[in-house]
Amino acid sequence: MTEETGPQSRQLYALLHLSPDASDEEIRKSYRQWAQIYHPDKYQAPHMKEIATENFQRICEAYEILTDETKRQIYDIYGMEGLTSGLELGPKLNKAEEIKEHLERLRRRKVEEKISAHFIPSGTILANLSLPQFLEGDGIIQRMAMSSDVHSQLSKRNFIAFAGNLEVNENSGGGAATVVLRHRISSVSSVEFIGSAGLRALIGVQMTRQLSSHSTATMAIAKSLRDGSINLSNTWTRQLSETVNGNIQLLLGSQSSIAVGWQKKDKKTSAAGELKIGTNSIGASAHYTHRFSSKSHGRIAGRVGNTTLEVELGGGRKISNFSTVRMLYTIGIQGIFWKFEFRRGSQKLIIPILLSRDLNPVFATGAFIIPSSMYFLLKKFVVKPYYLRREKQKALENKDKNFAQVQEARAAAEKAQQLLQNVADRKRTRQTEIGGLIITKAVYGNSKALKKGGDSRDTSVDSASQVIDVAVPLNFLVNDSGQLKLHDGVKKSGIMGFCDPCPGEPKQLLVEYSYGGKEYEVVVDDYGELLIPQEAHRI
Repeated sequence: MTEETGPQSRQLYALLHLSPDASDEEIRKSYRQWAQIYHPDKYQAPHMKEIATENFQRICEAYEILTDETKRQIYDIYGMEGLTSGLELGPKLNKAEEIKEHLERLRRRKVEEKISAHFIPSGTILANLSLPQFLEGDGIIQRMAMSSDVHSQLSKRNFIAFAGNLEVNENSGGGAATVVLRHRISSVSSVEFIGSAGLRALIGVQMTRQLSSHSTATMAIAKSLRDGSINLSNTWTRQLSETVNGNIQLLLGSQSSIAVGWQKKDKKTSAAGELKIGTNSIGASAHYTHRFSSKSHGRIAGRVGNTTLEVELGGGRKISNFSTVRMLYTIGIQGIFWKFEFRRGSQKLIIPILLSRDLNPVFATGAFIIPSSMYFLLKKFVVKPYYLRREKQKALENKDKNFAQVQEARAAAEKAQQLLQNVADRKRTRQTEIGGLIITKAVYGNSKALKKGGDSRDTSVDSASQVIDVAVPLNFLVNDSGQLKLHDGVKKSGIMGFCDPCPGEPKQLLVEYSYGGKEYEVVVDDYGELLIPQEAHRI
């Protein structure tokens, strides 16, 4: 089995059946127990001695790393890659804290060099289309706007950003260019100098300071180079909970206003709302987004004010690691709209289409139902079958690519199980005599393959190649008290007698067991904790 890189693999802990928080004494005790099983001198048959030697070397390597404070520190942070990267250990780096600090400095330096070496661009293209205007013979494009910006880190404390935008609205147009220089004064404060030329020619300065671990304040002053007016703004932001932020903004100038807002974001939902009162206007807005899965989401939003009244709803889907498409339906006093959005990385294309200026109920209903129906039909008969075929093709390619590695890992796991078999059988016999814990079936591997089997436990060749039988090592790990514990945060493929039968795929462990003459069943995720027996697992 190949040791995965990264701090989350924890394969050495799995190998010795330890928690990542295990003490030195626990590590030594576990090593002695495994050494009794795998010491080559315990076996006379040549092939068994060879198997024992191979696994004994793995046990010794894990013990050597985990009992060395410095090596264990590196392994916990960077995995085996950190130990094999050629880092020189010597008098200058002889403490675990110094090792950690040195590696963190190297990591930060690489990140900073990468950021400094490249400009990071972003941009938006907006094209307002009008169907009524097109039917009247005045063309379909109502308004076009483009904006882009690039920013870069000049040094540890200095950042610079360039931005520009162009806009054409019927027979008029214009543009602007902006430069922002940001200097980080300290870890809690920064200052920005802003200069803009074009339609919004101005100069300004903005100060930001973190008042506490939960509060931030921003103050800005800007002078218009067109009419000489001065605008002041103050913004206070506070973290109200782990997922909720609130803010208050006060603007003083030609268009004074005060706004109160909040934002909430967690794994499944995001929402925001704002109430704004100005000298010439008043308005409120809110939106709510729900993520149905890692790829799709739905959205509803509303805006109300002295010049605006509209409701927006729709959804989007992630079509690749970097691209997302979204369609929204908007109805309000300005008319009925469709809005299409395409996002690729930090680039956005937004196309609002005005369908009608009149709020005809029949037209409004049709404008919502027709695209919604088309979406679900396309999703069911075109998009979903396409993605299923693509996922199946990727799974086959991944399987072919890793075939040799998986076969080698399976062979190593089977050899390890041979040495565990005798002790596992003795423990099972003992537990049978006292009515204790007996692992009757244990299968580890592809989550989909386990679910596919259902109650019938699919035994097809394809499903069998995605899982491995691990009843022997689990019976071996049952302690004298008739309990079995697999530690949280430890990848199960590293356990002695296990292997990864499907690299890159999500995996689970299915366990069927008996205890006190009763039957139990449980399914646990790859990194999840397993503690049996439990009454909640009873069938």
